[in-house]
Amino acid sequence: MEVTRTIVGIVLLLACLSPAVAQQNVRVRADLAERRIDIPAQLYRPAGQERVPVVAIFHGCGGPGMNNARMAGLLRDWGYGALVVDSFSSRGIKDACGRNWPSQADAEKRALDIDATRQWLEDQSFADATRLAVMGYSYGGGVAMLRAFAAGPPVRDLPAWRASILVYPDCALADALGSHLWPRQPTLFALAELDDWTPIGQCQAVLGRVTADRGLIEVKIYEGAHHSFDALGLPVRYLSGAGNRSKPGGCCGAHYGAHEPSWRRFVVDVQAFLTEAFKP
Repeated sequence: MEVTRTIVGIVLLLACLSPAVAQQNVRVRADLAERRIDIPAQLYRPAGQERVPVVAIFHGCGGPGMNNARMAGLLRDWGYGALVVDSFSSRGIKDACGRNWPSQADAEKRALDIDATRQWLEDQSFADATRLAVMGYSYGGGVAMLRAFAAGPPVRDLPAWRASILVYPDCALADALGSHLWPRQPTLFALAELDDWTPIGQCQAVLGRVTADRGLIEVKIYEGAHHSFDALGLPVRYLSGAGNRSKPGGCCGAHYGAHEPSWRRFVVDVQAFLTEAFKP
C-alpha cells in the first residue's frame, strides 16, 4: 500500500510539472575557431510558445546559484526563455571566489562560452535569433563586458547580442579592452552602492572610456546594497578570503549579502530594460 501511494504521488507530481514550471538540462555545443565548446546548462522555457527571446545567464565566481535560477524563473514567467550556463563544471572548477580569483586570461577563455552560447541559441528552434540577450553576474558580468564593448567602432553586420545586462560586474576585466570603448548593444549596469568586491569606481572608470553611443548605456545604482544584493535570505557578511581585484595584489576580503529592497527595484529595472530592448 505504501509503495502504491508513493507511485501515485510521483505520478501526480509529474503531472503538475507543466512546461511553464519545468526546466531542462541541455548541453551547449559549438565549434569555434579557437576550440570546440561543450557546456552544461539549464534551459527555462515558457509554455505554449514557439520562438521566444532568450536571455543567457552567466554566473559569478561561486558557480550557478539560486539567484541565477530565480532570475531564470522570472524571465520564463515574463514570456522569455532563459539559459543558465555552467562555465565551471566542464572545467573542473567548484568555486573561484577565494585566493584563486580568476585571472584576465581565465576571463578571456570563458568569453568563448558566450560566443558558443550565442551560436548554439541561433540554431535552436525555440529561440528568436534576432532577440538574444546576455546577462552576467560579478565575474560573469566582467566576462560579458568583454563582449558587450568593442575597442573600436563595432562592425554592425556581425552577429551580436540584442542587449547586455551586467550585474555588479567585475569591471576591472575591461582594462584589457583599451582606452576608448564602444558599446555593441544596449547595456544595463546594475551596481551596488556599497560594493567593495567589484566597486562602482571601477565601473565608472569603464564608462569614462566610452567615447561613442553613450545613449546605449543605462546605469542603475542600488542604494544601501552590497555585492550579491540579490542573494535573498543571505545576511550581509564579510568573506575574509575572497579574491578581490580591487585590492593591491588582488587579495583579499569583501562584503556580500542580500538587500531585498534593491532586489525588488532591480527586477523592475530588468523587466523594463528587456521590454524595450526586445521590441520587434
